[in-house]
Amino acid sequence: MIPLLSVKSLSKDYGTNIGCSDVSFDLYPGEVMGIVGESGSGKSTLLNCMAGHLAPDKGEVVFDTRVDGPKDTLHMSEPERRMLSRTDWAFVHQHAREGLRMNVSAGGNVGERLMAVGSRNYADIRGKAVDWLSRVEISENRIDDRPTTFSGGMQQRLQIARNLVTSPRLVFMDEPTGGLDVSVQARLLDLLRGLVRDMGLSAIIVTHDLAVVRLLADRLMVMKDGQVVENGLTDQVLDDPQHAYSQLLVSSVLQV
Repeated sequence: MIPLLSVKSLSKDYGTNIGCSDVSFDLYPGEVMGIVGESGSGKSTLLNCMAGHLAPDKGEVVFDTRVDGPKDTLHMSEPERRMLSRTDWAFVHQHAREGLRMNVSAGGNVGERLMAVGSRNYADIRGKAVDWLSRVEISENRIDDRPTTFSGGMQQRLQIARNLVTSPRLVFMDEPTGGLDVSVQARLLDLLRGLVRDMGLSAIIVTHDLAVVRLLADRLMVMKDGQVVENGLTDQVLDDPQHAYSQLLVSSVLQV
């Protein structure tokens, strides 16, 4: 099977500070990869390099495109990358405000992504917006309300609807439950797990919360100082960590 995404020797430095160093892995269709580590470990730098938000110093990010097969996204033209980010890729930010148009209605936020890929029929766009708001547990009667009137959890669910309405094949998630109350986190995680399963999504999830990757991720990479120090099946890494840093991360959670 051809990997959906193949990351090869991806590296990014900030002067003398290492963002990520020589990271390589393959992600297959329908697979969810978790990336964990403490603040400053390089996980967000890696995610943003993969997603095209940061330019790496070296490496490749090869995606199996629908039409042309595997292509290095770092060498795509700007229009190609922009279309990829609107169709087959999606990015869920930790802070929903970064992924939403706060002065546009909830329905408009979802419909905007559809219009970006060529949808023009207003009734169809609104119908799909209603459907997706329902799927993320937002009432239809809130479709014309702006995100500024929503709670943090509702904003995050709206951001997810906006991202998934075009049926992407790969979703990047940066601390998707960060900053939310515990009860809201649990509800959001349950929603994400159902959507990933039902849509057959591939996803890469960056988080410091081991409970998140335990619930969502098939495989897990542990990062420290910009490098991957351990990777494997999620349950294996969490139940029997081999690297001293991984053991420290797991034990710190158990002691809380």
